[in-house]
Amino acid sequence: MLIHSAPQLLTIPGGPQRGRDLGELGIIENGALLIREEKIIEVGSTPELREKYPDEPTLDASGSVVMPGFIDPHTHLLWGGDRAREFEMRLEGAHYLDILKAGGGIISTVRDTRTASLESLLAQTRPRLMRMFATGTTTAEAKTGYGLQTATELRMLKALLALDNEGPIELAITFLGAHAIAPEYKDNPQGYTEHIVNEMLPIVHDWWDTHAPRRQRMPFVDVFCETGAFDLAQSRQILEKAAALGFPLKIHADEFDNLGGASLAAELGAASADHLVVTSDEDIAALANSETVAVSLPCTPFGLAHCDYTPAQKMLDAGVILAIATDCNPGTAWTESMQFPIALACRAMKLTPAQAIVAATINAAYAIRREDRVGSIEVGKQADLLLLSVADYRQLGYRFGTNLVKKVIKRGRVYSVDVGYYQTA
Repeated sequence: MLIHSAPQLLTIPGGPQRGRDLGELGIIENGALLIREEKIIEVGSTPELREKYPDEPTLDASGSVVMPGFIDPHTHLLWGGDRAREFEMRLEGAHYLDILKAGGGIISTVRDTRTASLESLLAQTRPRLMRMFATGTTTAEAKTGYGLQTATELRMLKALLALDNEGPIELAITFLGAHAIAPEYKDNPQGYTEHIVNEMLPIVHDWWDTHAPRRQRMPFVDVFCETGAFDLAQSRQILEKAAALGFPLKIHADEFDNLGGASLAAELGAASADHLVVTSDEDIAALANSETVAVSLPCTPFGLAHCDYTPAQKMLDAGVILAIATDCNPGTAWTESMQFPIALACRAMKLTPAQAIVAATINAAYAIRREDRVGSIEVGKQADLLLLSVADYRQLGYRFGTNLVKKVIKRGRVYSVDVGYYQTA
């Protein structure tokens, strides 16, 4: 198939963009690309490619920006139940950490998820994936972490593998047994830390070897390094054990308190450090001198009605690799659309639309270490693309609360958003 006549074809070539280089879109005006067997074969101008491939089936992209599919590098999309009551409590003045201490927050979702069957978890999650796909996300990271016990965490892994197999969205899977202190260990956080290290991580390692298809890479191991969750020493203990077992690493850090988690991530070579709202200058420097991606989650402070966001401008000045994600979760940021964090990043973090788009594509792909396959429009990469309903990329970020995606192309197959999730155009 030859896609042609795009007023703006955003290629975003050359790999992840660091610091003030963020925002290079590689625009081809009146652009075209050739897709065969799920891959991008050639990229260029419409006159050039139409002359070269006169007999190729075509898709006319007139009036549509063509760009890479969004990569969402931080989600908690698999859970049971909801937390609408806690949302109301926060509006009445309750702090998130106070709700957590009272047995709410993550722990209330843990209760609902533990009692949910595999079939129930799949049924509750599929509509979220449908909304993700319809709004342009073609690859997403997805975590466990609402089990906090071995059996439920494995059930969540099984569900995520099943959803990845169903497609069309591809999932990069993360084990987050260290999402919070399990209720059985609420007075013994070190005991739960040792349980993760000595039992859960080895079991997950062996389970994955047996159950995961060979096309799925090893899951990331993540930890919530935060006051009320895991302190810096406990986070190090978990991540060092995970690394010794061969797991790639991630960390939640600096959402509420600066404990040094970002520097730990840089030291251990983690793929990303995520949240990063109250990150210190020292931690920013550590990230800048590493390949660890700073993943900002602007929907979370928005969802909590907080005023502080990731200090993106400081990070860009320092030379950090910056990405953005939805943090889709039931407590603080139930949104499936990557278009919303793009809009927030433009306003609250002062990114330009071009910078936010790169942060949501190739840099986000690098945060899950899939930049070799997705995140840009380059020869040899997977044909994961979007056709927008607008002709100017700056409409992303400028507009919000609406879906600007007209068609989603996943592995070369065209899906029309206004027709349906599983119907080709």
